[in-house]
Amino acid sequence: MNTGPRNTAELRSALHALEIFEGLTGEQLDWLVSVSEPRILADGQVLFRDGDEATCFHVLLAGGLVVTKVVDGREEVLTRHSTEEESAAAEEHDGKPTAAHRFTGELPLLTDGSYVATAAASGPATTVVGYPKAVFFEMLTRCHGVAAVLIPVLAWRIKSSEVQARKRATVEALGTLAAGLAHELNNPAAAVARAAQELAPALERLTLTAHAWGAAADGAERAVLDRLAEELDKLPPPETSDPLAQADDEEEIADRAEDAGAERPGLLGSGVSDLGVGWAWLWSRLEGIGEPALAAALDHLAALLEIRSLAAELRAAGPRISQLVSATRDYANLDRAPEQRFAVTEGLENTLVVLRAKLAGITIVRAYDEDLPELTGYPGELNQVWTNLVDNAAEAMEGAGTLTLRAFAEGGCMVVEIVDTGRGIPEDVLPRIFEPFYTTKDVGKGTGLGLHLGYRIVTQRHHGSLTARSRAGETRMVVRLPLATPPAPTAERNHTS
Repeated sequence: MNTGPRNTAELRSALHALEIFEGLTGEQLDWLVSVSEPRILADGQVLFRDGDEATCFHVLLAGGLVVTKVVDGREEVLTRHSTEEESAAAEEHDGKPTAAHRFTGELPLLTDGSYVATAAASGPATTVVGYPKAVFFEMLTRCHGVAAVLIPVLAWRIKSSEVQARKRATVEALGTLAAGLAHELNNPAAAVARAAQELAPALERLTLTAHAWGAAADGAERAVLDRLAEELDKLPPPETSDPLAQADDEEEIADRAEDAGAERPGLLGSGVSDLGVGWAWLWSRLEGIGEPALAAALDHLAALLEIRSLAAELRAAGPRISQLVSATRDYANLDRAPEQRFAVTEGLENTLVVLRAKLAGITIVRAYDEDLPELTGYPGELNQVWTNLVDNAAEAMEGAGTLTLRAFAEGGCMVVEIVDTGRGIPEDVLPRIFEPFYTTKDVGKGTGLGLHLGYRIVTQRHHGSLTARSRAGETRMVVRLPLATPPAPTAERNHTS
């Protein structure tokens, strides 16, 4: 068993064999031996503790040291130092220099701070030599060769500490992201489940009404209904979705359809009013269908609109699940999709479809300029931005208010504004909303993805800007996206709120 250097000559020889001291002259070595404080540690014995004042520079002559730190209540091994070649080779991670195994404690001494980790002996007889703080600084002046070895190791340790800190932050961030992701998946997953549950009976109704309509109508009447169905399919989204006005339209359509003998007047009322039109518009386009076939026409139209609505929910919600899951990859800048040409309003409309249940009771105003140019970018990632902003707006309004979506071209950019009439963002909170994972909500409320992710998607991936203005009764989130993609920036742009 090693008992450490038994005399001055052995200590001198052991020190001279180390890379950090191998270039010293005989006189320098003699001085070094004279100020050395050898210690033999038992297995597990602590050399220094995290948080203690740094008092000594330690050189490892034999055995090993394990360096640990308590993070979030659990002890993590940061690194191991060993004089055994095999053990040392196993610890040469992240480019760890060989010399780094043989000394420790220099960083807190140089910064006049405390030890930032705990070091304990690993093995039955670990031999270290201590040099008090004053001696350490004198060593750097007397023995110039020491600094030549120490400085590269010091640089590696600083870099390694930063890497480990980033890894811990990433793990914590992904945990936060996963919690929010699990919650936010509820929106599209619920839409898929609801549509799937309703699809089978809806298809059965479509089949039955198709038989009835085919039996009741002649060729000219069938052409009228075909034209009407095609026109309904091409209707643009209504400029304003007012829940009260829509409810009135739905009731009137249902009443008129019931008077005409339709078996499912409520289904027709909801299907037509969702498209932003009323009974007068519908009745004007039913001209040419005789009274004997009218009820069958209305029932078949209702079934057709129901199927189309369910299909739209599935088209919007299905891909959204994949997009939400890929948000974790986007956060890590991995698995990038190719750029595409796309219409920004399509993503906004898909977001309204997916969040339909959450927006019930909220008046939706669309203010899209005509003939908007297409963008080049990553529509799936921007959908995460729209989802985040609309979801936050809906929550701020607590089921009642007005959500306004604007899209217009201005100064070489596409501008998208999402405005809500909710409670507003407090003045002291507003400057922080784009910070990584900053939130004022409990897990399970809001998207959990954080405005930081949206900010990175807009600024880094699309070279645009995301800003916020807020007061009680109005919060305005403004996204500016360049119509022509500029060269990738060398660093992330700063943002202002």
